[in-house]
Amino acid sequence: MTHKGLKVWLDSRMVRYEDANAPILTHSMQYGSGIFEGIRSYGTDDGTAVFRLRDHVKRFLNSAKIYSMRLGHGQAELEAAVKKVVKSNRLGDSYIRPFAFYNDDNIGMSTKGKKVSTYIAAVPFGAYFGTRREKGLKCKVSSWRRINSEILPVEAKASGNYANSIIAGNEARNTGFEEAILTSMDGDIAEGPGENIFIVKDGGLITPAVDSDILVGITRDTVIKMAEMEGIQVEERLVKRDELYSADEIFFTGTAAEITPITNVDGTRISRGPGRITRALAGQYSDIVHGKVPEFDGWLSYV
Repeated sequence: MTHKGLKVWLDSRMVRYEDANAPILTHSMQYGSGIFEGIRSYGTDDGTAVFRLRDHVKRFLNSAKIYSMRLGHGQAELEAAVKKVVKSNRLGDSYIRPFAFYNDDNIGMSTKGKKVSTYIAAVPFGAYFGTRREKGLKCKVSSWRRINSEILPVEAKASGNYANSIIAGNEARNTGFEEAILTSMDGDIAEGPGENIFIVKDGGLITPAVDSDILVGITRDTVIKMAEMEGIQVEERLVKRDELYSADEIFFTGTAAEITPITNVDGTRISRGPGRITRALAGQYSDIVHGKVPEFDGWLSYV
């Protein structure tokens, strides 16, 4: 995919994608010291809308706080910039990537005094897992453990954190699976490389709690609120590995993944396809992001 011709927001200016350059020795490329967000926009009957923009920008700013990065941009400015990028590129369904990084080519690891740059790009985007979003994923519980807050701040979406995700995902794909599931240092189920995870059991939902070293996802929160509205019980607690194998249904949630079923874990078939509750929640989620559920219209920011 080429992004040539797209317009991006870089340090308060709109520039062409190919003109948004940084030194090859940029600190954040060398050391993974950048922070980012993943946001989506969707086409609706009333035009393009960004889903839960306020919450994503708030988390972006919180990541900057955790890493002591002075962005020089506030909530309102960043929200406006996201909408401007989507509108300037005339996008409907898109993936939006705000990214803040140390725009400095000094070899040293210290970030003191280094310039921080922020860019926002948006690209056309469909189903992250392709047809697997309908058929279901075959997942492997990784031999790699999920990082915890004694190692790195898991509440922040920091670039370096995702080296953990990449190595787990590579292991899964190299052994015939399509995605990984990571466990905490205590062996409890945590999350996927870039997704939260839910189990359906006896008509209710179970999902790992914050003490499982998860990133508290915005799509995860959306699913919990949707389920509660539908009268589906949700438990947030420690989840043991063997609970995956006896689950009625399992699914991932995430900005990119949306709601994607998991039909096989470690070679154990969970279901033959998306289960009833997974299908119902995925359908409702699609309706919400496409502006078809008035009760949730407050989550849509129209461009």
